[in-house]
Amino acid sequence: MSRQPVVVAALRTPIGTAGHAYKSLTADRLAAPVIAAVAREVPHLAVDDVVLGNCMGPGGNLARVSALAAGLGHEVPGVTVDRQCGSGLAAILLAGQAVRAGDADLVLAGGVESASTAPLRTMRGAAEPYQRAPFAPAGHADPDMGPAAEALAAACGVSRERQDDYALRSHARALAAGFDPELVEIDGRRADQRPRVLRGETLARLPAAFVPGGTVTAGNSSPISDGAAAVAVVPERLRAGMPGLRLLAGAVAGCDPALPGWGPVPAVRRVLARTGTTMADLAAVEIVEAFAAQVLAVTDALEADLDRVCADGGAIALGHPWGATGAVVVTRLFSRLVRSGAPPGTLGLATAAVGGGMGVAALFEVV
Repeated sequence: MSRQPVVVAALRTPIGTAGHAYKSLTADRLAAPVIAAVAREVPHLAVDDVVLGNCMGPGGNLARVSALAAGLGHEVPGVTVDRQCGSGLAAILLAGQAVRAGDADLVLAGGVESASTAPLRTMRGAAEPYQRAPFAPAGHADPDMGPAAEALAAACGVSRERQDDYALRSHARALAAGFDPELVEIDGRRADQRPRVLRGETLARLPAAFVPGGTVTAGNSSPISDGAAAVAVVPERLRAGMPGLRLLAGAVAGCDPALPGWGPVPAVRRVLARTGTTMADLAAVEIVEAFAAQVLAVTDALEADLDRVCADGGAIALGHPWGATGAVVVTRLFSRLVRSGAPPGTLGLATAAVGGGMGVAALFEVV
């Protein structure tokens, strides 16, 4: 029990749409202020490691670069994780494993993405840069995420109307929420850039974005975004009375690469089975809202109570900074449960779908 990992601090940047709010800020400049701010939340412990998720950055071990930029000192190492859109949450699970094993007493973990400044990459001898690396080898399905969301909507019978309604809900709830306690000011920005007042009539007029005659549009999808988030993970014995989220279990699961949005379903089921928990036991669920189609397909399969899912809006409204977004949902869970004063024992779930056919999930308990 004394080694059980607990998230005792969680902060994020405001999220900006790629090419706009943070168009000139590199990933380390987004991550460093958040890392420094989270470290200040745990002044009684020295940082043992920094684990950051990232998908499209410049390389060079971005976690170590960001740790140095945050002023943590030469003695603090760092490691960068790439599990695509699950990277930020995967980083937190790795931090939890190090703490549970007794290898570390304080790990700062999270993720960062600067789509605005991500380098273009070109294969040797190619005339043009490639848009993305493969998520699966030759002989396997490897769809782009938009067409994959369209295929999942068709396979699961998720209608255009439900997708648009969910997108309206995400924006409305984000506009009504108060995010200030979880935000670290970046480059003078104190609020998320994207949430806006939407009308159903406007969404209904938008054309299909990826497949002619399809249901997935720019309005019910998340935007490409820039941002960072980080949490502090410590063992129970060093929590020093700080309230937090105990990490009860985490899981990563694979699924058909043709339908990567399905990944949270097996990951969540694995976590629930390991802990003897049901969806009805959860007070809050945070899922990365890459596409409304994907969220609805997953929550339908899990029989989740939608009133408990992304109650303050999600990535459709806020934005989807790929490497950071899994840590953003944990930060959101921290605000919904810990900052709101939920009683000890309250359960919350964070989950994300991953390109290439994977899902990652984590179950937390208020302490």
